[in-house]
Formats: sequence, C-alpha cells, structure tokens
Amino acid sequence: MSRTLVALALALLPLAGLSARQQAGAAQLNLIPVQGNVHMISGAGVNITVHVGKYGVLLVDTPAPAASTNVMEQVRTLSKLPIRWLINTSSSPAHVGGNASLLEVASGRGGAGAPFGFVGLGRPSIVAHENVLNRLSSPPPGTAAATPDSLPTTTYFQPTMDFSNGEAIVLYHQPAAHTDSDSLVLFRSSDVISAGSILTPGRYPTIDLARGGSVNGLVSALTTILALAVPEGFASGGTLIVPGYGRICEESDVAEFRDMVVIIRDRVQDLIKKGMTWEQIRTSRPSRDYDAEYGASPADAERFVESIYRSLTQGPRGRS
Repeated sequence: MSRTLVALALALLPLAGLSARQQAGAAQLNLIPVQGNVHMISGAGVNITVHVGKYGVLLVDTPAPAASTNVMEQVRTLSKLPIRWLINTSSSPAHVGGNASLLEVASGRGGAGAPFGFVGLGRPSIVAHENVLNRLSSPPPGTAAATPDSLPTTTYFQPTMDFSNGEAIVLYHQPAAHTDSDSLVLFRSSDVISAGSILTPGRYPTIDLARGGSVNGLVSALTTILALAVPEGFASGGTLIVPGYGRICEESDVAEFRDMVVIIRDRVQDLIKKGMTWEQIRTSRPSRDYDAEYGASPADAERFVESIYRSLTQGPRGRS
C-alpha cells in the first residue's frame, strides 16, 4: 500500500469510530440572517432562533446534545457575549433535550473552554410556559426524568412581554397545538416570529397527542401567527417566521400551511360523520393530493392523518 493510502486510512480511522449521534453533531450547520437582530441556525435538530445585541444572546430552542459545540461556534460568529436567555417553545424532547448540554458547553464545562464561558455572570434563564416545567418535572412512568439543569427557571401563564437587548419580546401560549405547552415568540422590533413545531413547511406537522396536542389547537395557533404577522407588500418587508423545521416563511406561507391542515382535517371529520372506521379512513387516503408537496412517505401521511383522526375522536390527552 502506498504512503498516501496509508495516511488516508489512518486519517479516516477516527471517523470510523464515531457513533451516528456524534456524526450528527458534526453535520453541516447553516447560519441564516432573518432580519433585524434575529438569525436562524438549521441542521442541529430543530431550527434555533438567535437574537443578539449589546447585552448578550437569546436563543429560542436548543440543538440535539451532540451538536451543542457546533451551535456555540456558530453563535460566536455573531456575538462574543454570553448567552443570557433560552426560550423553549415546547416540552417536546426535540425542543428541550439540548438545554443542559448547551449550557454545559457555553460555560466551558463541556470541554469548550473559555471562548464560550459565562463564568461569573450567572446561569442563563430558561424561559417556557409553565406546562413545560410541569411535564418535565412529572414525566410519564418509565420515562427518564429531566436533569435539573434542563428545567425552566422562569415560567409564564398569560401572554407576557420582556425586553432583550432593547427589543420587546412577547410570548404567547398556544394551548393544545403541537403540544399543550407551545409558545410563539414575537420579536417586535425585528418583526420576526419564532413558531416552533407549530409550523413545519415542507413536512406534515406533528400533533403530539400524548403531550396534549390537538388538530383544532394547531389550526388555532396557525391562525394566531396570521393575526400577528404583517404580509409583505408594496416593496415593504413583512413579518418573517422561523419554523420548527424547514425554511424561513412569510405570512402567505403560513396561510397555505394552515389551509392544508384545515382541508385534511375537514375531510377526516366528514368521513367520521359518515360512520367510517379508522381502517376505512386510512385506506381512503384523505391527504393524498398533499403528500408529494409535503415530502410525505406513505407512513408519514398515515401518521399525520391518524393523529388528526385520534384528535377528533379522542381529544388531547391530559398531563400524565
């Protein structure tokens, strides 16, 4: 074997030992300007909204734990100031599972060292609706309890407004949507809404019945986004929306997404009224004309339609 091939083989050995999770953490991230003081990081699990200013960094949602270091490196290209606030838009593991690991990396305890440190500045606040804290504090039997570092330190019940870096940040609870603990985050001056998994362009949304989600609550939450958003017109920029997954959206994208959910919901509801069983509804494929547009495999489409059916016939489940 030539020296070049030997050297290449040796260089690849560390990669061969990486677990799938570690490789996911090393995946390419995308840092995208949204508008105003807001950016979006994609490729680390759910989309992460980054708000920067003279007092520090605010993040909406956190990455998969294996991607925490890479995400911090992206954040540091925007600001060298510490992370002061984390907002979780849901109790879903995809939104809260990286809380502890991100704070560990940011503090330097995760091996990142001083460049990410906020030593002496106090622990960042983790902000979420109170249902996030309730669900993480009382997980279902057989489910691992959340670590103390991952729990919200500040919760809210009614719509609430605070200021970050001189900009008003408004949180709106959306009950029984993706879950029963969803928040919409409005950055008023930047005119950006962080929507979490309420909005997932390019894929069907997840209605997490086990965590209190419902199809009617999802439609209501999407309607709330439309009420908050200003459409672009006459060469003037409108509100931009950061979704849980997928590309940055405008008001018209949200309207199209909501209409899709409403149409499929109404089809399922009509079949239920006709006395059809779940098996008959499944076979009729009420989402078939949307499946390709939303990149849905047969299994994805069935999952979405079944969640609508279960939501309409059983309703959201109470907190375990």
